[in-house]
Amino acid sequence: MERAARLRRPIRLRRRIQPWLRRLRRPRRGQDAAPRPARARRGRLLTALALLTAALLAFHSAVPNAVGRIGSLLETFLPWVGLAVPLLLVLAVLRRSAVAAVALLLPAAVWAQQFGGLLLAGDHGPHDLTAVQHNVSDVNSDPAGTARALLRAAPDLVALEELTASALPAYERELAAAYPYRAVEGTVGLWSRHPLTDARPVDIRPEGVGAGWNRGVRATARTPEGDVAVYVAHLPSVRLGWSGLGSGRRDESAGLLGAALAAEELDRVVVLGDLNSTVDDRGLDPVISRMDSTGRAFAFSWPASSPVSRIDHVMARSATVTNVRTLPATGSDHLPVAAGIRFDRRADD
Repeated sequence: MERAARLRRPIRLRRRIQPWLRRLRRPRRGQDAAPRPARARRGRLLTALALLTAALLAFHSAVPNAVGRIGSLLETFLPWVGLAVPLLLVLAVLRRSAVAAVALLLPAAVWAQQFGGLLLAGDHGPHDLTAVQHNVSDVNSDPAGTARALLRAAPDLVALEELTASALPAYERELAAAYPYRAVEGTVGLWSRHPLTDARPVDIRPEGVGAGWNRGVRATARTPEGDVAVYVAHLPSVRLGWSGLGSGRRDESAGLLGAALAAEELDRVVVLGDLNSTVDDRGLDPVISRMDSTGRAFAFSWPASSPVSRIDHVMARSATVTNVRTLPATGSDHLPVAAGIRFDRRADD
């Protein structure tokens, strides 16, 4: 029993001392608490990343293009930058950082302001024409089936790129009944329900590219609403490598197309084509600045297997592009894009 009593004494002693030890650890009144470095640093990196995400979304045009055309690369996939918000939110919850979670409201608000409207129902109001734009692929094994698929949208205008000499007869045969008027130049073509006049090539060939490279055509469509200048263009492809985004030729070609649009005498203009970038990419500014409506919508068209970007476009001047949407996949690596075109009645004055 004496031994048991001796064993209990240290326990009783600790119980008496512990309250005094806790008092000693507490800061005295008027004295600052001891610093807690780990807690103070918690969420700092996440907060910084949230602010960086907001800055990239809001000020993407300030990202320089001089080295590797990083700015254009960012703008090509700009909507996807918003994926950083839910990722950082999960990390903020795991880190139990309220500051980082609150900071994420900023990039979320910026993304919603820029792209939130594209998630809502688009303009499905009345329109004067329906246009379909499609890069049919020069390795498409079923051109006839592709043409029939486009007919289901009942468009008034059909623009095709990457036409080959071997596939062209199949497209002509399938489209001839509904679209008796056509203008083909090089590897691009326009089919129309309405008469086409003044068809001619549009020189968008970058310097150093062979003379056989023809990817632009322009024609006047005589529609019930009046004459419309219709351009079909296929700008050069871009390549992503160790040196960055290879978009120099694409940008040069966009400048040439923009110059042609600036010289266009008709008020009503429609541009259909594979421009190899999105409307957010500054490389397309020479074209976009000449148009009134670009049909802003996600409608991702490339690649067809897992679309992440809309590089196929329907644009208009003195008109509004409405109800932009993709059509079911064909034998191409692009999805067809369809849109309505509503003309500005003021152009009739």
